[in-house]
Amino acid sequence: MDAVIADLGEHWPVYVSMPFIAALIGYVTKRVAIEMMFKPVEFVGVKPFLGWQGVLPANAERMAATATEMLTTNLVDPKEIFARLDPAQVAKEIEQPLLRIVEDVTREVMEQYQPRLWEVLPNTAQQLLLKRVQAEAPRAITKIMGEIAENIEDVLDLKHMVVTNLVRDKALLNRLIRDISRPEMRFIARSGIVFGFSLGCVQLLVWALTKSPIVLPLFGIGIGWFTDWIALKMIFLPREPKRFFGFYTWQGVFQKRKDQVSADYGDMIAREIITIPNLLEAVLSGPKSDKLFTMITREVQRTIDAQASVVKPFVALAVGSRRFQEMKQTAAAKAAARIPETIRHAESYAVNALDVRNTIVDRMRRLNPLEFEQLLRPAFRQDEWKLIAVGAVIGGLVGELQVLLLLH
Repeated sequence: MDAVIADLGEHWPVYVSMPFIAALIGYVTKRVAIEMMFKPVEFVGVKPFLGWQGVLPANAERMAATATEMLTTNLVDPKEIFARLDPAQVAKEIEQPLLRIVEDVTREVMEQYQPRLWEVLPNTAQQLLLKRVQAEAPRAITKIMGEIAENIEDVLDLKHMVVTNLVRDKALLNRLIRDISRPEMRFIARSGIVFGFSLGCVQLLVWALTKSPIVLPLFGIGIGWFTDWIALKMIFLPREPKRFFGFYTWQGVFQKRKDQVSADYGDMIAREIITIPNLLEAVLSGPKSDKLFTMITREVQRTIDAQASVVKPFVALAVGSRRFQEMKQTAAAKAAARIPETIRHAESYAVNALDVRNTIVDRMRRLNPLEFEQLLRPAFRQDEWKLIAVGAVIGGLVGELQVLLLLH
């Protein structure tokens, strides 16, 4: 023991440095692990094994599917959301652009099938047709929107939309996880300092007693591995506040922030994922888009049939009955293709009516702790062992460097 005390006195700067180096190992390994979760967005290196891609971007499709399952199962019911739209109000919001489309489509079709026929029609016949169709158009839109809201699952695949957007934009997937978990990321990094320093004090004593060259690398590996592992556990566990040692209460950092996480998550989903442009893209080009266009074409065709009688004698006489039927079909197709554009003019109303943000926030706050944990836990669980292993390797290398410095 006297020899140990003498050695401590002689080499005290080395011993004093050990806990601080261990704290540095704890912090650095956490920062590296955090960055490796998100960066780089695309694979860097030589595929398939020599290189790295962030854990989340590398598993974008699986992560997106997991996030979407949570979203569509527990947070958002498309039918409930779209039932909040008032079809008559939507028609009112888009009335002016809709009237312009009616006139444009009418002129385009007439000029396509009989270039000079529209010009030779009496002006009263032209205006009568336009006014009748324009008067009917808002009612047709109201009916179409009511049918869409009633049968939203027939025209919108919400899961496909969310997964497609997250896989296509891996940076968005990163933000979705990183932005709602910044405090947890800070906790992981800072906890490395505390745990590393504590283990460094133990390392100091073991080294003083043994002087074994293997002690520092082993402690480095242990510090890198253990501090990563326990920090990840402390983010989520315990799910409910729990008292330790009779006086200290702890709850998983993520669980404790449930209200704030709910608000942040709802904001991001409403601002960047379930948006009106994304919804329009999904219904216009998604896997169920053909059903939407069939629905719109059917209603436009009905409107044309009901309102075109005023000019039918002129047109049918000029182009023939068969050609007239083709004209109606073309008009219906053109209108069906352009009507969705007009919906964009109702975006402000739709955002407020759908109220996606507040719906998600309210539903998230009702989740039980296990359900809430699944919002973030899959991001850490996937390839978690790799992140911990990297921490252990870095810790071991730093420990070996310490040995070399002490021996030389």
